[in-house]
Amino acid sequence: MTESLIEAHDALLSDLDGVVYAGPDAIPGAIESLQKLEKYGIALGYVTNNASRTPEQVAGHLRELGAPATTEQVFGSAQAGAALLAERVPAGAKVLVTGSAALVREVESQGLKVVSTAEESPEAVIQGFDPGLGWADLAEAAFAIQAGALWVATNTDLTLPLARGIAPGNGSLVAAVANATGASPVVAGKPEPTLFTLAASRLAADKPLVVGDRLDTDILGGNQADMPTVLVLTGIDTVQTALAARSVERPDYLIATLAGLYQPYPQIVQDEAGWHCGQATATVTEQRLSITVPSQDNGQNPDCELDGWRAGCAAWWAALPNTEQPVMPTIDWRHG
Repeated sequence: MTESLIEAHDALLSDLDGVVYAGPDAIPGAIESLQKLEKYGIALGYVTNNASRTPEQVAGHLRELGAPATTEQVFGSAQAGAALLAERVPAGAKVLVTGSAALVREVESQGLKVVSTAEESPEAVIQGFDPGLGWADLAEAAFAIQAGALWVATNTDLTLPLARGIAPGNGSLVAAVANATGASPVVAGKPEPTLFTLAASRLAADKPLVVGDRLDTDILGGNQADMPTVLVLTGIDTVQTALAARSVERPDYLIATLAGLYQPYPQIVQDEAGWHCGQATATVTEQRLSITVPSQDNGQNPDCELDGWRAGCAAWWAALPNTEQPVMPTIDWRHG
């Protein structure tokens, strides 16, 4: 029997928003896919940029949804941000927390003193997502940063996938403070590799696989941690954005849902006719990408289009191996 994608690895490092759930609700099929990991002997860690909840709260929510989860399996950017602060400022230093009660708890656990206004002359500001943040909170952060405080952001996700749609994420609020101050924060969470390497170490994993829905955090972070990466198409990024991605944000694998972890990943090969994946073939001529897939027969080939995108990505990335900006080719789809 052909080995599935997940069987080549000893741990799965999974993002949460857009991968396991959207808002409070589980993404269809995600929980069942996570439950199957134990059967395969695969360790599981949750690596999240959401700093609005404690690991205990995250694990509790996951268990309510039916997913396997303990506090020790949750690795969040609030933890990383607080640890980074502790490395940069003296013990007992005053820190202005622009974020959730969970972030306050993490900062206090590092022996730092939390203050509420810039008038208390904090030595540092840490900014993390909380849906209750308002203009006054961002203004206090800006005042402290302008006065010389170290600025740490737990993450810079511009958007957050919710059940009702895409909402502004912590990165959008960080951008507001950056616009007001002209400063840039030190970023603790993804896409920095720290969370991934920490999770792999705690899970004693030698061959972890990173899965996420965002190129600019999950995939970039996994790549920077020298771990194989999977883009799952249930959240923010799409096959189109993956195709156009910067070199450093290109995933090793593309799957439609987490169920794809348990399927053999089709081999992608090149010959004189182009790049092939399954029954799909892709070629590049200048800035034009041609993808040929067999004619669909009453929906008998549901993976055919995804294989076309996989072949297309391989062909386009080979033609454009190094790019610092997203570049989208003109695409011709052909059915043969």
